[in-house]
Amino acid sequence: MILDTCALLWLAVDQGRLSESTLEAIDATHSVGVSAISAFEIGQKHKRGQLKLSLPPRQWFERAVAQHKLSVFNLTADTCLRATELPEIHKDPFDRLIIATAMSEGRPVITTDSVFGKYGIETLS
Repeated sequence: MILDTCALLWLAVDQGRLSESTLEAIDATHSVGVSAISAFEIGQKHKRGQLKLSLPPRQWFERAVAQHKLSVFNLTADTCLRATELPEIHKDPFDRLIIATAMSEGRPVITTDSVFGKYGIETLS
């Protein structure tokens, strides 16, 4: 499974925003990860004052990854190019990269964004 950026924030800060079945799926899955683009998105939102964190973004992200034993999927040229080749259904470049990561890795995405499913990937909310 891959967490979108909101799901990562909720897992780390407010698990009540995730459904019980999603939390159970996370616990039962041996490999849950995030796209590296989520680190960039969190840092950007924090810098712009759109996101308050208990730690500086780098430390917050590293702690969340370690605490929840997450894998980080780095962006490859293939994933970046795949994101540019996706139909223009979703305009958010961060989400397009998360979708492309899920496609490259063959994993479902934990998200509440209904647009993700329009790309033919499995989603959990």
